[in-house]
Amino acid sequence: MQTSSDRHEYPSHWEADVVLRDGGTARIRPITVDDAERLVSFYEQVSDESKYYRFFAPYPRLSAKDVHRFTHHDFVDRVGLAATIGGEFIATVRYDRIGAGGLPASAPADEAEVAFLVQDAHQGRGVASALLEHIAAVARERDIRRFAAEVLPANTKMIKVFTDAGYQQKRHFEDGVVRLEFDLEPTDRSLAVQRAREQRAEARSVQRLLAPGSVAVIGAGRTAGGVGRSVLAHLREAGFTGRLYAVNKSLQDKELDGVPAHRSVRDIGEHVDLAVVAVPAPYVPEVVAECGEHGVQGLVVVSAGYAESGPGGRERQRELVRQARTYGMRIIGPNTFGIINTSPDVRLNASLAPEMPRPGRIGLFAQSGAIGIALLSRLHRRGGGVTGVTGVSTFVSTGNRADVSGNDVLQYWYDDPDTDVALMYLESIGNPRKFTRLARRTAAAKPLVVVQGARHAAAPQGHAVRATRLPHATVSALLAQAGVIRVDTITELVDAGLLLARQPLPPGPRVAILGNSESLGLLTFDACLAEGLRPLPPLDLTTEASAEDFHRALERALADDRCDAVVVTAIPAVGETSVQDAALAEALRSASASAPAKPVLVAHVELGGLAEALSAAASTAPQTGAGAGGTADTAAPGAHSAPVGRHDPERPSAGTGAPDETRLIPAYPAAERAVRALAEAVKYAQWRREAAEPGKVPEYEDIDEKGAAEQIDALLSRGTGLTLGAEDTCALLGRYGVDVRRALPAPTPGEAAAAARTLGYPVALKTTAPHLRHRADLGGVRLDLADEEQLRRAYAELTDLFGAPEELRPVVQGMAPRGVDTVVRAVIDPAAGAVLSFGLAGAASELLGDTAHRLIPVTDRDASSLVRSIRTAPLLFGWRGSAPVDTAALEEVMLRVSRLVDDHPEVVGVSLEPVVVARHGLSVLGATVRLARAPLRDDLGPRTLPVV
Repeated sequence: MQTSSDRHEYPSHWEADVVLRDGGTARIRPITVDDAERLVSFYEQVSDESKYYRFFAPYPRLSAKDVHRFTHHDFVDRVGLAATIGGEFIATVRYDRIGAGGLPASAPADEAEVAFLVQDAHQGRGVASALLEHIAAVARERDIRRFAAEVLPANTKMIKVFTDAGYQQKRHFEDGVVRLEFDLEPTDRSLAVQRAREQRAEARSVQRLLAPGSVAVIGAGRTAGGVGRSVLAHLREAGFTGRLYAVNKSLQDKELDGVPAHRSVRDIGEHVDLAVVAVPAPYVPEVVAECGEHGVQGLVVVSAGYAESGPGGRERQRELVRQARTYGMRIIGPNTFGIINTSPDVRLNASLAPEMPRPGRIGLFAQSGAIGIALLSRLHRRGGGVTGVTGVSTFVSTGNRADVSGNDVLQYWYDDPDTDVALMYLESIGNPRKFTRLARRTAAAKPLVVVQGARHAAAPQGHAVRATRLPHATVSALLAQAGVIRVDTITELVDAGLLLARQPLPPGPRVAILGNSESLGLLTFDACLAEGLRPLPPLDLTTEASAEDFHRALERALADDRCDAVVVTAIPAVGETSVQDAALAEALRSASASAPAKPVLVAHVELGGLAEALSAAASTAPQTGAGAGGTADTAAPGAHSAPVGRHDPERPSAGTGAPDETRLIPAYPAAERAVRALAEAVKYAQWRREAAEPGKVPEYEDIDEKGAAEQIDALLSRGTGLTLGAEDTCALLGRYGVDVRRALPAPTPGEAAAAARTLGYPVALKTTAPHLRHRADLGGVRLDLADEEQLRRAYAELTDLFGAPEELRPVVQGMAPRGVDTVVRAVIDPAAGAVLSFGLAGAASELLGDTAHRLIPVTDRDASSLVRSIRTAPLLFGWRGSAPVDTAALEEVMLRVSRLVDDHPEVVGVSLEPVVVARHGLSVLGATVRLARAPLRDDLGPRTLPVV
């Protein structure tokens, strides 16, 4: 329990766990009066040189006055933060608010002087950079806008911390001291720097777990068959290249299955990088403490009995993570199936999988152990389902996902040279906003295929995730916007993964079909049409086709400029002339080498030998063809593909591989599965091409951002959670160039007539009662009222049908030009962030769920695709001879709404309904805006691990 200061309560929300540059973790928290002894002990371990750099003079020890000053803060004008490991300080930072002349001051002074001190043993770990992010966030919260720092010229490390942070700064030299001044408002560069550091740190933290130099299995019992003993056996049988230890309190012998055995990890005389914990949950805290004190870097906790078991287990899980982070360790689990790394330099099988998967270039992530087993099994076997040998680079099963999550693994895979395709099974997404950001960046470099479990139910009990109000269809649309290939089943996940790992990305949707069965060719043709591809007429080679016939036909199809991909269909034939599996496989492989930039797939029926033959190669790892610049004369029958390194977004290839590997052709037992995988690859390739030229968020000169901010502040001064009235709504939207057609209240027939005279005929009479609003299908709207007589008659009809005017809240509005009624909405989801949605107005669209979504801020390219994404989009572009409407004006309204919500996070909801889009221009006939105090944006704040 921290002691509060003399002015403010202890700000517990400033506490955070962070990942450092080397992959370890540290705790950042405010310094309090209880930290005097820790501060003195910390200072004693700092070198004289570092002390000199901090105080500009020899300063061997802190005086009692210094200790009091550095531990007593008001958390407003004087703030100190410490980075701790094992409860002890490793670094400190503080700021003091200053005014004119650099003297101590209070608000409204908005400048502060900042200073750091990092223990020498922890310099170079990125501690100061992390502390700067957090102290800057604290300062902004306390209305401090600028930092000033004085640094000795020789203290180049600290100067680099400031200059590399990405803030706008001034620098000058005075009296032998470098003075740096910089604004604390985040910039594009500072956010880019922060996220690059985040990626390096989190990737390194996962890399330390997947490539340890030594592993201790804690809980490896004397009896065969136990969990710990099984993991130990799997590590040994996989040929783990590092040092391996067995740990169990009951062990008496010096060895267990030929592995050095110890009763405690403390007894191991060498450093241990990774501990696999397989002891009952009540004994885990003792094990974690021993590992932390011994300097273990990370834990794989196989033990169960945590959040999946109920509230008591959930609290044990929180305490487990807190304890591990205290020692700077990261955790995979608890309740995990384990981790695997097939790299020949590591050969790590710290899992419950009895066999090591074949090495390859597919990364696997599964939150569920059972699904992890299924994935490994599907990729391992040759027969049944999708056949063929495609190996795994790394496999991670996070179990309850208490610490290391899919986001961390994505950070690792992003620049892992051994992984070309990422497959993920997710039952929950703890931070959708961050996952979408990381997925977009990863997908721009290598394919990311995701299947979501628990789509129509709550997340598994062991997963602590923030609630989202967004339906699954919306989340899927946002993932698609980020380039994620989202599939529905484990089978489809493997189908798509095998194609992307083995073949180049298709340059377009045009598909050639050839084979020895006319019926199978027609099925494939229909499947292509159903998936939105453009198939060419199937080529029937007849059942008498030889391997050479297949070779010539495939070469011709690949050479055809009208073809972007080829699906080969094959059925078994009877007779002496029937093609043999091995010969056909070789014919297809050699023919495909003539066009390395076009993918080839096989749909076979009862040809298990063909699938195996297609997979046969000198190596089990996949290999791609040449890039866009490749030429046909570099590949001949039987030739190997060009060696490729890590992914290049400019290349059309999906998979990569090492030199001298044969290009593998994926085989599918059904045409529909082959075509579905190909369709996903076509959509992903199109996304990659578009992502290479991202759109822009346009600037509009007529936007009054300052005026909108002042209006919002004034409105929120009345209270929070406000739904604005019509006048305020029109004024706020008008500041962003969104004009809402004027509507006048009509509580009586006479006032309705007066309103119509003001607006001018023809007019519309509408009810605005909540149960009738936007429900023209219920008869609550009367259009094209040409004169007062028609208006009064319509008024009487409405009141006779639906009730008194007080209930109906009728309004009169001038008629808008005829067009297509649409709806534009923006909402703030607590987990996913700001989302813009679009669809046609009316019950039919709502019933069918025909709505498209994009994350805010929306670019011009996003707006264009949003309009075209709904199934009813043809109504906007001249369906059945109707006149196309002004979609450019519609896209501009979307962009302006996006800007409003992005510029002002206090705008938590906007609804424009209906937006009538005519041939020229549009009319916004109804609008609502909701305001609330700006929610915290964890993606814009300092780096921090999720709170447990």
